[in-house]
Amino acid sequence: MLLGVSAVLSLLVFSASPKSSAFAKATADKQASAALGNWYKGNLHTHTLNSDGDSTPDDVVRWYREHGYHFVAITDHNYLTSVDGLNALHGADAKFLVVKGEEVTDRFGDKPIHVNGLDPAGFIKPPGGTSVVSMLQNMVDGIRTARGAPSINHPNFGWAISAEELGQVQRTRLFEVFNGHPTVNNAGGGGVPGLEEVWDRLLSSGKLIYGLAVDDAHYFKRPEDKTVPRPGFGWVHVRAAGLEPRAIVDALERGDFYSSTGVELLMLESSASAMTIAVRTQPSSKYRIQFIGRQGAVLSEATMSPATYTFKGDEGYVRAKVIESNGKVAWIQPVPVGTSAPK
Repeated sequence: MLLGVSAVLSLLVFSASPKSSAFAKATADKQASAALGNWYKGNLHTHTLNSDGDSTPDDVVRWYREHGYHFVAITDHNYLTSVDGLNALHGADAKFLVVKGEEVTDRFGDKPIHVNGLDPAGFIKPPGGTSVVSMLQNMVDGIRTARGAPSINHPNFGWAISAEELGQVQRTRLFEVFNGHPTVNNAGGGGVPGLEEVWDRLLSSGKLIYGLAVDDAHYFKRPEDKTVPRPGFGWVHVRAAGLEPRAIVDALERGDFYSSTGVELLMLESSASAMTIAVRTQPSSKYRIQFIGRQGAVLSEATMSPATYTFKGDEGYVRAKVIESNGKVAWIQPVPVGTSAPK
């Protein structure tokens, strides 16, 4: 887990002069951040026998609880798995939570269109549509009507959703920049951009959207089979007011989280003037911390942690990426900067 903000502040008190106005502002920023809550690790895309998984909801939840997660969302295809009994059995105040969800699933022609609804009030029937965009929008609207948070899943799965189509969908802030399924084409190919490039295109066009990393786990009984989607490949760390479904969803939709395939942060702080990142480093690894702006341009790169990027005011947005020397990654959510910032 991340260091508590109070611990971070204690470290800072001994490294900067209290007389400095910059220090006073940094302290105020971090105190405001501390009020937002604690950090929780969770997976937002998981399947059980209720759709096309190989394990019961009990076995699935047990895997995540026993592997150090704080929450997991069950998102079966076109099925709203009940989580009341699962929380009664596995849930624990401030320690573990099961979040209800549904992967609203349909096809437009040969293109699979999937949108997760996180913490909906009820089942969402696939609403159909006359195009990829209208089907996506109808799904998003249906999830919103059910008071859930929509997340557009694996756009390059089946090469279903282009960057241009994704950019036309309204009323959603979340999409999967990384999905652990082995055949979802996260990196793109054949002239189709990878999902990080798609993210930067959307942000550069003025659309504020946040990138999730998820498992999309289906198989829990074949841990050595690399051809199937297994657990433990992508997750989020969410800073929320408490370990409750609505607090988690609200934090996701305001972008107060980072996504990871194995990199863990000690500190993540953003203010109106700068972004600071500290990595929980491992002795066997080296790290690059990149600050990224409009059109995916690398604005600054650091090899030492912590690293700070001070906003110049014309970047449009600043997001960050931590790259570990063995291929693990963390994605930090974008901060709008300047008059051309995404809305």
